Amino acid sequence: MQSRILLVEDDVSIQEMVQEYLTKEGFAVETAADGEIGLIKFAQSSFDLIILDIMMPKIDGLEVVKLIREKSAVPILMMSARDTDVDKAIGLGLGADDYICKPFSMIELSARVKAGIRRSTKYSAPEKQEEVIRIGDLKIDIINYTAWKKDEVIKLTSKEFELLKLFSKNSNRVFTKAQIFQYIWNEEYYGDENVINVHIRRLREKIEDDPSNPKYLKTLWGIGYKMEVI
Repeated sequence: MQSRILLVEDDVSIQEMVQEYLTKEGFAVETAADGEIGLIKFAQSSFDLIILDIMMPKIDGLEVVKLIREKSAVPILMMSARDTDVDKAIGLGLGADDYICKPFSMIELSARVKAGIRRSTKYSAPEKQEEVIRIGDLKIDIINYTAWKKDEVIKLTSKEFELLKLFSKNSNRVFTKAQIFQYIWNEEYYGDENVINVHIRRLREKIEDDPSNPKYLKTLWGIGYKMEVI
């Protein structure tokens, strides 16, 4: 079955180029020229991944992410010509899972799309392993892709859940940034710390009582991170 993608992009040339390439790669691509139309199409059908530009008329990409996250955990790949915009999309906790900066190559875009769908599919499939992990006041349901803090559901993006799962299943083990990038992004690490730092920061804000003085997700300066369980 073809994976279905919703491409929300107001630049016609980019929209046509991306749609044509991803269609040749075997995806079914639905397009929208602005955020308002994108939300309408999202409500009318189901998609395996959404590619979303940030600067758009009517409703911009940041607001679209926020509205989609109120209803769905579908993987969202942001596009922007400015790093500061994608940092907002991820860093402000709006719910984006990944980003790519313009101009980009079609090969890189396709790789990120495939990785996003692959991760989402992996976590929606049944797993023969411990179903629930409890650490302090945290509870992580591996199979149902849900986490709680003090019995309240934590709203996590797919990347944030992957990080939480990785650390909670390997408590007290230190992971370098290169290892984290390999596990979570399935790519080689080339020193791009911004992606990891932003996701770690957002995860801490959701699971820690005091994110600036974390109890669970510890930093080992110059080495990496670990989930500390005493």
